[in-house]
Amino acid sequence: MKNRILLLALLVSSSVSFGQGYNIKVTLQPFTGGWLYLGYHLGPKQYLIDSSRLNAKSEAVFSGKEKLQGGVYLVVFPKKNGWFEILVDKQQNFSVSADTSDLMNKTTFVNSFDNQQFKSYQKYIQEKGRNITALQKQLKETKSKTDSASISAQIVSLNKEIAAFRENFIKSNPNNLLTAIFKVLQEPKVPPADKQPGGKYDSLFAYQYYKQHYWDGVSFTDERLIRTPVFEPKLQRYFGSVLMQQPDTLIKEANKIIDAASPNKEMFKYILSVLTDKYVNPTYMGQDAVFVDLFERYYVTGKSDYWLTEKYRKFIFDRGYSLMANQIGEKAANLDLTDTTGKNVQLYNLTSNYIVICFWDPTCSHCQIEVPKLDSMFRNKWKQ
Repeated sequence: MKNRILLLALLVSSSVSFGQGYNIKVTLQPFTGGWLYLGYHLGPKQYLIDSSRLNAKSEAVFSGKEKLQGGVYLVVFPKKNGWFEILVDKQQNFSVSADTSDLMNKTTFVNSFDNQQFKSYQKYIQEKGRNITALQKQLKETKSKTDSASISAQIVSLNKEIAAFRENFIKSNPNNLLTAIFKVLQEPKVPPADKQPGGKYDSLFAYQYYKQHYWDGVSFTDERLIRTPVFEPKLQRYFGSVLMQQPDTLIKEANKIIDAASPNKEMFKYILSVLTDKYVNPTYMGQDAVFVDLFERYYVTGKSDYWLTEKYRKFIFDRGYSLMANQIGEKAANLDLTDTTGKNVQLYNLTSNYIVICFWDPTCSHCQIEVPKLDSMFRNKWKQ
């Protein structure tokens, strides 16, 4: 199974909240023994939360005294080699019957309107997906420009149908978990060229419009989104490819989203931990400034104390304090060194127009090539 089933991890919140409990009866053919598992999505990973032994009638019951937190959950097969998804929200007393020979068409729900709608959507999207896949294959194989244009138009039309389906569902079911998921999946509709300033396409306008409307309809206080497979990818894409990669831009947007999530402790913790992990050891030089800002704003101030473990706290604080004084563009610490004549010299007492500081390791192969070049430049051009 490509997807991994993992045990509860360090930063995973408690999987239940106070309420009337849950009772989910599962009938899963053809299994007549072994254990079924109940799991849920948490970003790109999956976690197990409950288990129940199957009887001879292929039945198992997941139950608990406290309600499950809302999200997309998984009914995992006995050998953990497959699963199917169910929605868990307000209604947590229901039954599901399924057959692994044809999960799409042989899965039914009783007393769960949310899951009946979810199953209908899955069937709908499977059919549209097959059509799109077939057209994409034709598009790769065709050599005719006319055919290519026709096939591309059909693909666009099918995608518009899917978007319209979701939009209509959102209007009809404003509080549904599936509606919250659809809002995450929605893409901003950039106005056509003739509706843009000046009546022609403006790439800057299109980008700014897309960025400004990227999160339309998404609530950063809806903690159900944490336990879906769609929210974190959207968050990662926003910070990884939608935003300009300058630290100031990333810091501004990170603060805006985290502050918007702050009324909900679970969303605040989740988004902050995702962005912390992303920038504590960033891909691009200089982006550690994002982590330093998060550290100073949300960790040093104690806003994260309610969920930090001692081990994670030590890691964050050690890393934060080590980076605070070593940021690109910030004034470096004064150096008190001995020059070639044996005199003590402080860096900030030097009055030269240009000061070049080179730190290198004699055993570094790259340094062995580059440092002699720097030395030659100094001797030939700069030494007085």
